[in-house]
Amino acid sequence: MLKSIPFLNNLAVSELGFGAAEIGNLHRMLSDEEAHAVLTAAADAGVTLFDTAPFYGHGLSELRLGQFLRGRPSGGYILSTKVGRYMTPPGAEPTPSVWASPLNFAPVFDYSYDGTMRSLEQSRMRLGLPTPDIVFIHDLDRGNHGSNFDAQFRIATGGVIRALHALRASGDVGAIGVATNEGDVGAMLLNEGDFDCALLAGRYTLLDQTALVDFMPVAKARGVKIILGGVFNSGILATGARDGALHDYAPASEPVMRRVRALSAICDRYGAPLAAAAIQFAKAHPSVASVLVGASRAITMARAIEALHAPIPGDLWRELSQAGLIAPDAPLPA
Repeated sequence: MLKSIPFLNNLAVSELGFGAAEIGNLHRMLSDEEAHAVLTAAADAGVTLFDTAPFYGHGLSELRLGQFLRGRPSGGYILSTKVGRYMTPPGAEPTPSVWASPLNFAPVFDYSYDGTMRSLEQSRMRLGLPTPDIVFIHDLDRGNHGSNFDAQFRIATGGVIRALHALRASGDVGAIGVATNEGDVGAMLLNEGDFDCALLAGRYTLLDQTALVDFMPVAKARGVKIILGGVFNSGILATGARDGALHDYAPASEPVMRRVRALSAICDRYGAPLAAAAIQFAKAHPSVASVLVGASRAITMARAIEALHAPIPGDLWRELSQAGLIAPDAPLPA
């Protein structure tokens, strides 16, 4: 079973959380029964933190997660969702999508005050639950907005940030935070408001510790607890450097493949699975309360929990550090 970790005020979270993108049909289609089965497996294993977003399956993830959580005791779980997009009827031309079979809606970015309220109201209706425990600002970064990022950030400072502060003050949401794939942008957002927590994806992993430079110091200074996502960097730290391995949602480059091969070689010498090293390294940072794992099958959750508890000799971490494969100031697992 999983430990419960103190998080915010009277909230505690499981040391592993459930990232609900895959029950939104990320890359492959799940039936409602399959989605319910993997959620049940997660909850039975002690997972209490469930994270979703309107974008996941264009509302499908929230719909399925809400159906599941409404059947569980109130107070027995922590639910987080996100704002920054709302759904509209689809346009005439379908757009390329990572979702195998999303709901028939089109996502629209909107970081304004009114757009935030519209996004949250739609989420409540899909979830069937009135008060999310945590609401994050979602995907406000250069990767999603390119040359329009600065304009979107300006809208957010007087829009979504102000809206979330008002919603927390009124009790319409519990805690508020930022969810980002870019550490420097996450740090910028944290400095713009009074946030309770943050979700950082892919920037503090066994492969990438750039968040130690920008994001982690700001989070610590502001007393912000962190949930980590993307600790396998889209899969390569789970599968190893095999043909077709993905890194940050794209085919892995040769430099990334070489680095993963070097990580794997040291792990192999100590008989430690690469995935176990990846999840335990991420969890060891003192600012990290929980690590999200995405899963579409019960066995995936079981393997993640096994990886979290797998014995790893201390010498492995020291060798990784001496080889320059992890940052010298990265906290190492005990």
